[in-house]
Amino acid sequence: MSSKVIVVTGAGSGLGRSLARRFASEGEAVVLVGRNISKLEKVANEIGAEALCLSCDVGNPKSVNQAFSKLMEHHSTIDVLINNAAVYEPFLTKEARPQQIVDSITINTIGPILCINAALPLMAKDGHIINVSSESVGMLFPYMVTYQAAKAGLERFTEGLKYELEADSTNNIRVTCLRAGAMYSDDISLNTEPEVAARFMAATAAVGLDLRNRGISHVDSVTTVFRSIIDLPSDVDLPVVTVQGRKP
Repeated sequence: MSSKVIVVTGAGSGLGRSLARRFASEGEAVVLVGRNISKLEKVANEIGAEALCLSCDVGNPKSVNQAFSKLMEHHSTIDVLINNAAVYEPFLTKEARPQQIVDSITINTIGPILCINAALPLMAKDGHIINVSSESVGMLFPYMVTYQAAKAGLERFTEGLKYELEADSTNNIRVTCLRAGAMYSDDISLNTEPEVAARFMAATAAVGLDLRNRGISHVDSVTTVFRSIIDLPSDVDLPVVTVQGRKP
């Protein structure tokens, strides 16, 4: 069986890095996409494969087009696109810097749409698009309302895209929304000031979300779910998947 060309956004750290490591170890042709080229190159060196590294700000149309144009120089088709890149930063709307709001919507919603727009002309007939959402969409989650709104928008887009592609008889591209729960790795941290982080933890506890004691999964474990989705038989569809961590 020939290797698949798998594009992973946000591949420089966390889940994206673990996905790249796993797929490369299984003989797939991995394309690493992210804003920090040095992080991508470090991952490429770690996995010891001829991974393609593409510097790309997924929220910038010009940057996305340039990245996928470069991708075309190396691969004629894409088998799998995993829209994993995201920003996760707690803040109150009244305290937010305008750029925090813009980044949250742009990277979490617009970014995946731009990447899909650029990737579709290259997608293999039986390709697969996986959009990573968040369990927070279905929760009351203080300090995260902009992030929730962005991920909810991505979920609604994913549902509509699935209908669009199914109506196009020239392809058999599947679309999956993966709603992910809390995950951890050695390079994931809460990117916020300590005082804001403390208020965030207190606010979530006040609505019944004890983040310190909820189930959490390691990013390496979650890669197994992606592998299963990609390997689905041709007559099976999986539009929505929810992945949650378990308590030890």
